[in-house]
Amino acid sequence: MDRCPTAAEVVTSARRLAARHPGTCRLRRIGLSRAGRPILLLSVGHGREHVLVVAGPHPDEPVGGASALALAGRVAGGEHPSPATGPARVTWDIVLCLDPDGAALSGPAPDDTLAGYYRTAFRPVAAHQPEWAPIAGGPLPETRALFRLIDEVRPVLQCSLHGTDAGGSWVQLTRELPGLAAPFAASADACAIPLQHGTYDAPNWDNPSPGVFVLPARDAAGRLPQGTDDIGPTTWCAPQIYGGVTAIVEVPIWAAESAADPAPYPDTGNALRELSRLVRGGGAQVTSVLDKAAAFLPSAADSAPRRVLDWMAEDLFDLVAASWEPLIGRAAALPTAQLTALEIAARRQPLRAAGLLLRLLDASPDPAAPALHAELEQLFRTWCADFEKALGLRRVPVERQVAHQVATVVAAAECVLGDR
Repeated sequence: MDRCPTAAEVVTSARRLAARHPGTCRLRRIGLSRAGRPILLLSVGHGREHVLVVAGPHPDEPVGGASALALAGRVAGGEHPSPATGPARVTWDIVLCLDPDGAALSGPAPDDTLAGYYRTAFRPVAAHQPEWAPIAGGPLPETRALFRLIDEVRPVLQCSLHGTDAGGSWVQLTRELPGLAAPFAASADACAIPLQHGTYDAPNWDNPSPGVFVLPARDAAGRLPQGTDDIGPTTWCAPQIYGGVTAIVEVPIWAAESAADPAPYPDTGNALRELSRLVRGGGAQVTSVLDKAAAFLPSAADSAPRRVLDWMAEDLFDLVAASWEPLIGRAAALPTAQLTALEIAARRQPLRAAGLLLRLLDASPDPAAPALHAELEQLFRTWCADFEKALGLRRVPVERQVAHQVATVVAAAECVLGDR
């Protein structure tokens, strides 16, 4: 396996799997996207307990579709570690792609380079991300489809399959699963994937073991990043109504060994100031090119990539930098792993914007487009090279990404179901 399958390829493979195992697998539509694309559910097994697996919540995180297929094939073929998670006891409900509209605008990358990835990846504005939409703007049709499914099957476990561009692997849990840390760490080690000891996504969540982050109590002060003060309305928390737990499983495309380094980072304050300059400066350079091209590019109303670029230019670069600036005055040094997570966030934002803008400039017939493309292309290539060099990035083979993500999902299911 040299690349992740597209959303369309995932559906084709799921149909073939269901045809091969008609007594075990069922494929059905659970809703339609905003653009009318079907949201499909592959159910494997006939058990009373339900484990819900959600692939494709973000279109720029392609590993989830591959992991969904691998997991479904494993269960349908009778390859499960114990009766606790087998198809006689458990129904595995697998959403093949939660955001098919976003998936239609993303990838596949033409090669396995950072430049290839950022040229083709698409990530919608927060209000158009189905899991997060209830906070950012209100439920989408995709969100409501997932809420209905959760109400229907009442999962004991929901696993949301995410991927990060660079860093290590981590799991976010809506409540602690004490037995998960050991198999999670063992799987990461077997796949040569570092554990992420600090994250940009969950800086104030409880951290009972390396790479495992647990949502604090609702009344805990300062528990979430700026701008996300309560995740209760998200799809992540919906299974709690039925006593279920959610695991968000993150696996990197490129590994950064420093993501697993707990040692204090020297001169943390200056490092954070430099990261603020990095994200704001890169964002300003992309925005400058966008401003020059704004008159001839598609409008935000007609183009999802343009909508993302306008959203990022408005305040996202500042929001990212501002989220860690309160740490600058702290007396204690941050762990190197935490600085690594923040550096990845600082470097990825201008690259995401540049990749989208290069695509729009590529498609434009305006005579001014080639010169602006050349200007941005030089910045883009320099930023990719700097990213790789600064963090010593190492590509994680797709089969290892998939193996680790599947192993983590199965381990989480064992933790939840083993004592029931």
